[in-house]
Amino acid sequence: MNSRESQLQAFDRLLTIMDELRAQCPWDKKQTMQTLRHLTIEETYELGDAILDNDLEEIKKELGDVLLHIVFYAKIGSETNHFDMADVANDICDKLINRHPHIYGDVVVKDEEEVKQNWEKIKLKEGKKSVLEGVPKGLPALVKANRIQDKVAGVGFDWEKPEQVWEKVKEELEEFQEEVKDGNLDAMEAEFGDVLFSMVNYARFLNINPENALERTNKKFIKRFQYLENKAKEKGKALKDMTLGEMDVFWEEAKTI
Repeated sequence: MNSRESQLQAFDRLLTIMDELRAQCPWDKKQTMQTLRHLTIEETYELGDAILDNDLEEIKKELGDVLLHIVFYAKIGSETNHFDMADVANDICDKLINRHPHIYGDVVVKDEEEVKQNWEKIKLKEGKKSVLEGVPKGLPALVKANRIQDKVAGVGFDWEKPEQVWEKVKEELEEFQEEVKDGNLDAMEAEFGDVLFSMVNYARFLNINPENALERTNKKFIKRFQYLENKAKEKGKALKDMTLGEMDVFWEEAKTI
């Protein structure tokens, strides 16, 4: 591993390159925070994919892409004298010190759960009116549900045992089925949302990340379906011309790979 001095030199090199690109490259000169935003989101998802694949080499590359975006935003901020990279780094340092009084102060905690509870209390003291203010509006719904539940649990609004949450899941499933029988689409959608929300809550109690879990299933399905497509092609058949029974043979084969 590189020494701290080497790490700082590498970061200084990145800052220098960013200065040069912003001054000389036609594309980099045109960028604004607004034009970079969707690219940043894309890079973050690519990092997430690499983490799910446990591809350490790819994680390293994607971290570089995300870091570049952070440096880019700081550079743009410096041009209007609002903030620069030092301000960004010092702000997060100050926040970390303030929110870890059990490390930088005299607060004693017994476990991770107390750390999370203290974290939410400190944020309210910092001026937040609600513990849910920190949940970004633009988060995908599944991730947002998980963050909402995590936040409110941090101030004690939570179930006591996983068994209680599972009972809630079953209750929501029954309510959903009742609406399915009635056939009211709007009510069905509302109750289905409740089912998903309760399932996310149950996953949290079991220390399962619902987003990661669903993405693993997505990847598994894609792999198996593409196997099915390839096998059909080898047989000179189109999927639309195959029976479900024929497709199921290849689907079961895909499970063994």
